[in-house]
Amino acid sequence: MRTSIRRPAVFAATAVAALGLTLTACGGDEGTKDNGAATPAATVAATVAASTDGGTSGSATAASGASGSGASGVVTTTRIGVKKKAPAKAPSKSSSNAAPKARAKTPACTVGDVKISAAKQPGVPTTHITLTATNVSGHSCTLLQYPLLAFGELPQTSKDVPPVAKSRPGAPIVLNAGTPAYAAVRINNGGVDEKTHTVRSFYVNLFAADGPAEGSETVIAPKGGIAVDDAVAKTGYWTYELRNGADEF
Repeated sequence: MRTSIRRPAVFAATAVAALGLTLTACGGDEGTKDNGAATPAATVAATVAASTDGGTSGSATAASGASGSGASGVVTTTRIGVKKKAPAKAPSKSSSNAAPKARAKTPACTVGDVKISAAKQPGVPTTHITLTATNVSGHSCTLLQYPLLAFGELPQTSKDVPPVAKSRPGAPIVLNAGTPAYAAVRINNGGVDEKTHTVRSFYVNLFAADGPAEGSETVIAPKGGIAVDDAVAKTGYWTYELRNGADEF
C-alpha cells in the first residue's frame, strides 16, 4: 500500500500544463500553427518528462506533436522504448557451503588388532597390575570400554571382573598404529591368604560395537604369577595413561 506521493511527477505535470497555456496564448495572437510550430514545445515537454523519470528508462519520452487545432495548445507525449529491468537471478548455491561428508567411524579394535601384556605396579605386596594394549594392526582402531578379564582356568566359567565407573574416560580411546592404551586392575587387598589363588596366565577379551567380541587373548602373568582374590578384583577402563584418582581404586 502506497503511503507517499512522488513529488517529481507533480512537477512534470505542472510544467507541461504551464507550457500548454503559453502556447494557447501565442495561438490567440498569431492564428492557427502548423505541426512544425509545435515541435519545440513538445521537445521541451519530452525533456521535462525524461528528467523526472526515475532513471529506469532506456530512452526518454518522445513528442507526438500538437493536436490538429493550434488553438487548443494541448501537447501530448508518448513513451517509447521503455527498457524493463531483467528479473534478478537467484544466487547459485556454492559448493563450499555444502555439508561436509561425515567421516567414517574408526572401527573397534579386535583381539587380533592388539597385543596385551601385564606388569605389576610398584609396591609390596602386589595389589594391582597394569594391562598394556598395543595396536599392532597397522591401522587405527577404537579400544572400547574396559578389558573383559577372566582369571579362571577357562574364560567361559570364570567370574567376570567388574569395571570401576570413575575410571571411564570422557572420550573414546582411538589407537593409531603402534600406540598403546592402559588399564589398571586390582587383584587383591594385599598379601597372599586363603582367599587368593595364584594365576600364571589369564584371558582378556575386548568389546565390539554391539557387545563382547568373539575370542580372547591369553596373557602371561608377571614373573612368579599373581595372587588373585576374585571377590575384590576390579578393572579400570582403557585410557591413554593411568590417572591419579580415576585409576586409583
